[in-house]
Amino acid sequence: MLPMHQIETFLERTPAYLQDIVFELRNLVASVAPDAVEVIRWGGLSYFHEGRGGIVSAGICQIGLHKDHIRLAFIHGALLSDPRHLLEGKEKYKRFIRIDSFENAPWDYLKELIVSASRFDPYSLQT
Repeated sequence: MLPMHQIETFLERTPAYLQDIVFELRNLVASVAPDAVEVIRWGGLSYFHEGRGGIVSAGICQIGLHKDHIRLAFIHGALLSDPRHLLEGKEKYKRFIRIDSFENAPWDYLKELIVSASRFDPYSLQT
């Protein structure tokens, strides 16, 4: 994971209530994928398994910063199990969950999705 001072600098213009969401999502990623690499890319924090490939092919998730919410995005989200149907998006594979407040976030479900994304291997789909 990136040093805290780097994260704090990155988030300095982000409202405190959104920062709380970001820090909790970082904790979830660290708890289920302790080997994940964290980088600042595309206006957010991206996580991937370096040993399996790059930021896209081995992507776990991205925490996207927006003016009034956070998006937890999954590059292979269309291929993840989503029994609660919370994943949104119209791209071919990428899906996201919009998080407007810490209190209303489905934390257990977000953790399940991060676990699934962490275990997902897009190369397993090749025939």
